[in-house]
Amino acid sequence: MVVMTRWLNPDEQRTWRAYLTASRALMDTLDRELQRDAGMPHAYYEILVRLSEAPGRQLRMSDLAEAANSSRSRLSHAVARLEAAGWVRREDCPTDRRGQIAVLTDDGFATLAAAAPGHVEGVRRHLFDALSPAQIDQLRRISETLAEHLTRS
Repeated sequence: MVVMTRWLNPDEQRTWRAYLTASRALMDTLDRELQRDAGMPHAYYEILVRLSEAPGRQLRMSDLAEAANSSRSRLSHAVARLEAAGWVRREDCPTDRRGQIAVLTDDGFATLAAAAPGHVEGVRRHLFDALSPAQIDQLRRISETLAEHLTRS
């Protein structure tokens, strides 16, 4: 059985390349700014945010990996770095001897609170300020559609 490749037409190719360029440039810019201003990569910021929003500022490591869209091994490495900085600590899970819980420390919360205003300003400046309200609505709807499509089980 021969499978035919559905090649991108010129408009689709332009859209794909523009999307790649814009999304990479945005994430690279935000990551550089967080490194410069807060001394952490965007991936660490995301972990701190997820923990700050969780009940008791804690999550099972497996749930945190899923929420941060990370592999368990990559998350474990990141949490080890966050532990070394004193921003997160690990505790044994009381209901599962094999599980661990990541807990955001007070120092970690303070670090996140200090980093958040600059990061939010960067998101606003590099993304939202460049778009009209209609484009923001379109971007949200497109992103929700893609997220649902790509995370569907």
